[in-house]
Amino acid sequence: MNTVRFRGESCNVQFGKYANGRTAIMLVCDNGEPMAKATVNLDTEDGISPAMGDDEVAIKDYNENAGMLEALEGAGVISAPLRHVPSGFVRIPICRLLVRP
Repeated sequence: MNTVRFRGESCNVQFGKYANGRTAIMLVCDNGEPMAKATVNLDTEDGISPAMGDDEVAIKDYNENAGMLEALEGAGVISAPLRHVPSGFVRIPICRLLVRP
């Protein structure tokens, strides 16, 4: 199991799927409590999602998740950002998933 250090806690990396089939990443504390959802499922207002590969994830690295990109990249879970996609007032990093869900 992959572990990530985030906000001073050692967290287990868990994977799920969004309704559109994209990979979701969650961080869960050792005691089973959820720490954070590390990804976002990008959609635009007109319902057209940005093109993403099956091995790509959109990382939520703002607000309460500030530092998530660095934590996941440092643990070898994701690559450095391949590109950024605008979403509201932020730009979301799109990264390659380096571990198998």
